[in-house]
Amino acid sequence: MGKEPHFLVGTFPQTPSRGRSLCSQTRRTPTDLSNCLTSNFALSFVVSGARGGLFGAGGRFKGGTDPIMEKFNESIGFDQRMWSEDVRGSIAFAKANAKAGILTQEECDILVQGLNQVHEEWATETFEIKPGDEDIHTANERRLTEIVGPVGGKLHTGRSRNDQVATDTRLWTVKAEKEVLNDLKTLLQAGAHVAEENIDILMAGYTHLQPAQPIRYSHWLLSHMAPLVRDAQRLQQMIPRTNQCPLGSGALAGNAFGIDREFLAKELGFDGVTANSLDSVCDRDFVVEFLMWSTMLHTHISQLAEDLIITNMLKGVDMDDAYATGSSLMPQKKNPDALELLRGKAGIALGRAVGLTATLKGLPRAYNKDLQEDKIPLFQAVDTVKDCLAICTGVLLTMKANPEKLKEALCPEMLATDLADYLVRKGVPFRETHHISGACVRLAEEEKIRLDQLTLEQLQNIDARFAEDVMKVWDYEMSVERKSSLGGTARSSVQKQIDDIRVFCESL
Repeated sequence: MGKEPHFLVGTFPQTPSRGRSLCSQTRRTPTDLSNCLTSNFALSFVVSGARGGLFGAGGRFKGGTDPIMEKFNESIGFDQRMWSEDVRGSIAFAKANAKAGILTQEECDILVQGLNQVHEEWATETFEIKPGDEDIHTANERRLTEIVGPVGGKLHTGRSRNDQVATDTRLWTVKAEKEVLNDLKTLLQAGAHVAEENIDILMAGYTHLQPAQPIRYSHWLLSHMAPLVRDAQRLQQMIPRTNQCPLGSGALAGNAFGIDREFLAKELGFDGVTANSLDSVCDRDFVVEFLMWSTMLHTHISQLAEDLIITNMLKGVDMDDAYATGSSLMPQKKNPDALELLRGKAGIALGRAVGLTATLKGLPRAYNKDLQEDKIPLFQAVDTVKDCLAICTGVLLTMKANPEKLKEALCPEMLATDLADYLVRKGVPFRETHHISGACVRLAEEEKIRLDQLTLEQLQNIDARFAEDVMKVWDYEMSVERKSSLGGTARSSVQKQIDDIRVFCESL
């Protein structure tokens, strides 16, 4: 074979940590170049990166990192939204270390004062994120040390970023869950208000999307409020499980300085402390639980949206212009985009829950960097839930029911069960009356008339026990009012549902 051509290979950047180039400028063959790249190409990036000041060269590591790795590893871009929780946790930890004798009271006061300044900078949007601020924890500690000097280095005594991030995430999630619960309360109150305002409107009830029985419009709306009440109950039950303090667990094995974890919990407003230090730093059940909860909530909102989309299509309700869009081509269009987006969010929510659960399923104890992947789906889930609750509330409060169009969907065949019940009240077994009523429906179909157009003679030819008062069966309002048991569609039963929702909301 011929002699391999030569290529000029440039010098890789030198760094303070590596005093010579990895591949000096020389002529090399493609084989030489390949060997050089294989063994040293990645390292050429390592030397150009710079570790953060808190965890940089001089300790375990003597060199920089690949700048791509730095970007890949950092979380400051999204976890900075926990800045307030991180400062709160650090203030509590400083006080606990002073209580344990690790800090003097003077040192504690200096740290707390410095942390309050960090908090103020974030609150006034003057905090400056700098290179090396890998996450919200390193950013805040770096800034604290700039403010108070070397004493800032004492804050982290006995603490790990493992229990620190777990604490911040729990604090943030509890606050978010309480805000979501309040938003859900507002939606329920809106639903109760709309139901009461429209309590006298009747509409067709469906099963299998086939006409079934007459119901109240408000009863139908409240059927969508009922699962939202359960969602609120579930969220209420989740908050105490989330609101447990992991701080003081260290990296995995606990705290070596006798820190008072119950003091930490009280300072931070937790309901209690986590039971096991290993579990404390890697437990993300509370995140998955919220993601799964949000999936259920979005499913219920999606079902409401689908029902409204269909009812809007049939002109049973009119959507407000604020929650609709037009067509770029067809001037007449008024599309229920808000409802379609609400319906579409359920699938994405499920993906978040499944995705994080899959991430967790193979993790060994205790903390692993995979757990950093909990923040983005959590933050996205909370933001989406809040948006959807606000949009759904707005849709309910601004839409207008169309009583005449809703009534048009009622048909006498929906009263076939009432016809069977008529004979039940005369002592005929329901299984028998069901067949008798079915025969009446068949006769009407054969005669090509409505069920209520059958004459008394025709009804009596099917069963002689039909009397003249059977003609009172063909009354939609009476049919609805007969369903007066708890949870039924009679006016009194619907009003009780409305009142119960309001009482429940007062308890939230």
